[in-house]
Amino acid sequence: MLLSNQPSQSELFLRSLVFTIGQAISTIVFAFGGLCLAPFSFTQRYGFLIQWGRVNFWLLKKICNLDFRVQGFEHIPLGPAVVFCKHQSAWETIALQRIFPPQIWVLRKSLLWIPFFGWGLALLDPIAIDRKAGRKALNQIIEQGKQRLEAGRWVVVFPEGTRMPPGEMGKFKVGGASLAQATGYPVIPVAHNAGYFWPKRGFIKYPGIIDVIIGPMIETKEKTVDEINQAAYSWVAETMKLIDPPSNDR
Repeated sequence: MLLSNQPSQSELFLRSLVFTIGQAISTIVFAFGGLCLAPFSFTQRYGFLIQWGRVNFWLLKKICNLDFRVQGFEHIPLGPAVVFCKHQSAWETIALQRIFPPQIWVLRKSLLWIPFFGWGLALLDPIAIDRKAGRKALNQIIEQGKQRLEAGRWVVVFPEGTRMPPGEMGKFKVGGASLAQATGYPVIPVAHNAGYFWPKRGFIKYPGIIDVIIGPMIETKEKTVDEINQAAYSWVAETMKLIDPPSNDR
């Protein structure tokens, strides 16, 4: 939900600049702190590094007047699952740490090469794939995803594969569904409209309240990869119509 009284563009730019500086400083601090914890367990590293997200959400709220609300906490099971999250913004990559239990992400290997930010990601045991690797990348998702799930960690995937502009849905790729089908762990779909407030490749952070909706658990046992993807896609697409209607419906 966008706020009715928007600041001027110059004020939005200034606020976004201050936030970006704060985000950069916090990234450097937590990256170095995380490196000091490299010899320690995943739980200890994770507990420290997710505080980076808390700091940045505080900065977003105080500087950019941007907050969020979540519906559907009751759909989060006690055990680990595979999260299928709508991909619109950099925002959700931070937010999911605040919403779900300890987790790892399926992501592009190239993200680990980003100074400071990539170092922090590497310390959180992600499944870092080369998208051009085809079957090898798919096998990696299944093998490493199974290990993470059996260790009690949640696995987060962005099935569209890339951030989509508001009002658009991308085709779901098979990696996440293949992992869920191979392991029998359930899928939890997530919809949100963060792209309005923190646009893809956008510098300006707009004030308002981001809506996040967690969907009912999708059982994956005895389902095919296509059936899992279709169930998740249908729920996300229908829910997005409520909080992020298609462009031609606005």
